[in-house]
Amino acid sequence: MKLYLSNNECIDTEKPLDISIPISNNENSVRAWYLEKPEITPVRNDFFLGSVDEGGKVNFRNIFFNPHGHGTHTESCGHITPKVHSINGVIKNFIFRALLISVKPSATYNTNYEVMDHVITHDQMRELIGKRKNLDAVIVRTIPNDEMKVENNYSNTNPPFFEEKVVDVLNECNVIHFLTDLPSVDREIDGGRLAFHHRFWRVPENPDMDRTITELVYVSSEIVDGDYILEMQVAPIENDASPCRPVLYEIKTATNSDRF
Repeated sequence: MKLYLSNNECIDTEKPLDISIPISNNENSVRAWYLEKPEITPVRNDFFLGSVDEGGKVNFRNIFFNPHGHGTHTESCGHITPKVHSINGVIKNFIFRALLISVKPSATYNTNYEVMDHVITHDQMRELIGKRKNLDAVIVRTIPNDEMKVENNYSNTNPPFFEEKVVDVLNECNVIHFLTDLPSVDREIDGGRLAFHHRFWRVPENPDMDRTITELVYVSSEIVDGDYILEMQVAPIENDASPCRPVLYEIKTATNSDRF
């Protein structure tokens, strides 16, 4: 079905571009923060067996996972505030204008010319976003980009992260929702500073209850950089973070044939 955005723009709802990574109990399921893989197991007790394969009447399974470390997830500012503000209800509208950009993190070196970190900088983001204003969302795909991102165990790997000043670029564009394929916007081990998180959500001075951060997306290399419509759906769980399924739709120029 075609949906019209304006007099000359439309999207095709039958051609979604899913950029989520599912929660899975496969051995190679994506994870971070020193977690084991999720557990998805049948309920077993003296009166009931939740596995058809094992002789039960239905499949009825418990799932044990952590939304911050297993699969694509969206966070509220409750991630870093004393009160755990729930992500459920933060997103009241579900359709947004979004910009997808790809960036190769810059290497930083110590005095012995050894690579210390890989960082996405303020200058890189400013160049890629340009002078755009009033972007609802920005999605950052890191380079290199390969399908191993859906299987990585990021624990103890010091993944790339964002320079704190990147938030200033996002503020200039009025970005509400920030999405990345990294396990965190901040350095894996940073002494608990979480500098990007705090600056983005203005915590503790003036916590922004409307902004979200989404991590561990996977954007296939077949999806080109540019403008999209983003559909943000978050599982209705009362927690500071929850699994989510962000979906992109390519914006097309509408023609008369599209309308009839």
